[in-house]
Amino acid sequence: MIAATLVVSAAPAAAQGFQGDDGLNFVEAVRKGDGDKAVELLSKNPPGMVNFKAGDGQTALILAIIRNDEQWTAFLLNKGADPNLAGKGGDTPLINAARYGFESGTEWLLQVGAKVDEDNKMGETALIVAVQQRQPEIVRMLLQAGADPDKTDHAAGYSARDYAQRDARARDILKLIEAKKPKAAATAAAAPAK
Repeated sequence: MIAATLVVSAAPAAAQGFQGDDGLNFVEAVRKGDGDKAVELLSKNPPGMVNFKAGDGQTALILAIIRNDEQWTAFLLNKGADPNLAGKGGDTPLINAARYGFESGTEWLLQVGAKVDEDNKMGETALIVAVQQRQPEIVRMLLQAGADPDKTDHAAGYSARDYAQRDARARDILKLIEAKKPKAAATAAAAPAK
């Protein structure tokens, strides 16, 4: 019933105007994998219900991403789920995809306009999390999408580049990051000679 093909059409609508507990029931249907119930609730409510946040702060999209569920992630993005709507701890869908190693989810989120350098309450970006979790393919995708390897977090004041340098088991990731020049160095290199 739910296609794993991603075809995105319209921008997400605001999550409001639901009947009774339909928003909670929708998130719960996605949590349980009940496609019939989810489709029924979406069909009888405003389009923005796809972005409803449950009491724990999670959205249906984030729940699908956390479990690396391609079918539900594609379905929710096709229904207009906001790729930048943060959940618990301020973690965006992209941060969650990096945290849980969901490569196809990362790719789809970037395709639909996920903000690559958006951070959570700790100041962690998806790139920082991907480095911490040793996810080289996700690091590569994020860097290609323009992620800043020198943006620091609030927790330790480290950047993705710093975390990669400090982790002896992340040498392949460090090579990917080192290939991307720091902003200050790139600016200086681009400056005309006097």
